[in-house]
Amino acid sequence: MSTSATRRDALTLDGPAGRLEALLEEPKVPSGSAVAVFCHPHPQYQGTMLNKVVQTLCRAANAQGAPAVRFNFRGVGASDGAFAQGQGEVEDTLAVAEWARQRYSGAELWLGGFSFGSMVACRAALAAQPTRLVSIAPPAPGIADFMQGEQPACPWLIVQGDADEVCDCDAVIDWVNAMAPGPELVVLEGVDHFFHGRLTVLRETVEAFLGGAPQ
Repeated sequence: MSTSATRRDALTLDGPAGRLEALLEEPKVPSGSAVAVFCHPHPQYQGTMLNKVVQTLCRAANAQGAPAVRFNFRGVGASDGAFAQGQGEVEDTLAVAEWARQRYSGAELWLGGFSFGSMVACRAALAAQPTRLVSIAPPAPGIADFMQGEQPACPWLIVQGDADEVCDCDAVIDWVNAMAPGPELVVLEGVDHFFHGRLTVLRETVEAFLGGAPQ
């Protein structure tokens, strides 16, 4: 589904630290079966909801008929508050997920994020219990400590580039191999942290996961 077949609305949502700036992208013909919430990269390294990888995740969800919400963490853009070391950002994510569930009553929740946002989404998934989780370039090994040894109980996709200069691919593989049963891991050859020139491959990979049969 192309972006011309979606509608975009700017939103201001209530968050734990005040207002949260958000964008809602809806297919013109939504399936009604799911709604997606996606988290952006690290706020202290210019990460915002306008990041191209996060935008790609939204397009993948829209292609499967699901509305997608991306938002700025506290202290980013027009969102109130200040950076809260990941814990506050998890609270922001849970607030947005709850809003999405109320707006789309009965729909499954898909959750995901990129880099720092993938770490936040994973921790939020423990409480939000989405039906699908997508992690793009997760910051291993730090994410293992942040998860406190727990693992989301849902189908889970991790996409990692083997030329990632920020999140080490070998560390991600070691982290995945230490989990049981563990997530599905897709390693893309020659892909850097920001998926330069490979966003289409990323979108297709995520689309296939979101559109697949439940595990």
